[in-house]
Amino acid sequence: MKKNVIVFGLIAGLIVSVLMVLSMARCYSDPSLEHSMLIGYASMVLAFSFIFVGIKNYRDKYNDGLITFGKAFKIGLCISLIASTIYVLVWLVDYYVFMPDFMDRYVAQAMREAKASGASTAELAEKAKDLAANQELYKNPIMVILFTYMEILPVGILVSLVAALILKRKPSVPLTAEAA
Repeated sequence: MKKNVIVFGLIAGLIVSVLMVLSMARCYSDPSLEHSMLIGYASMVLAFSFIFVGIKNYRDKYNDGLITFGKAFKIGLCISLIASTIYVLVWLVDYYVFMPDFMDRYVAQAMREAKASGASTAELAEKAKDLAANQELYKNPIMVILFTYMEILPVGILVSLVAALILKRKPSVPLTAEAA
């Protein structure tokens, strides 16, 4: 099981990280791009499709075509954790080395979007206060790690749950003469 989890976790982590770096580079150069969050989560779902592949591979190749929901979910969670950890590590390098002013740009773009949506002065002030609080939290590397895990790990858990429900397969129990 370990090899299966590691291989598919690394594949998913590589895919989601490469797509994140490409997406962030594009959004960083043009912060007005729309749907960047949608693109980010779509890339996570695409990468986490390897949870499904990993569970199915384990079930069919190593477990005689059988797997319980619990075992399938455990495999999915492990793949999610590996992929999410790679994503977090890549984000830390990207953020601290290549985009140290990311939060300043993010706050500025969020305020532009709030103004463009017609928010009132009070709503803008509240938005600025919330963004400033988040910006302060983001100065702590532990918080950067936690926020980044909170961004990706729930998607992996959800995909693991769905994949485990779809792929579970118990041994069929033959009918006995007494039951017939």
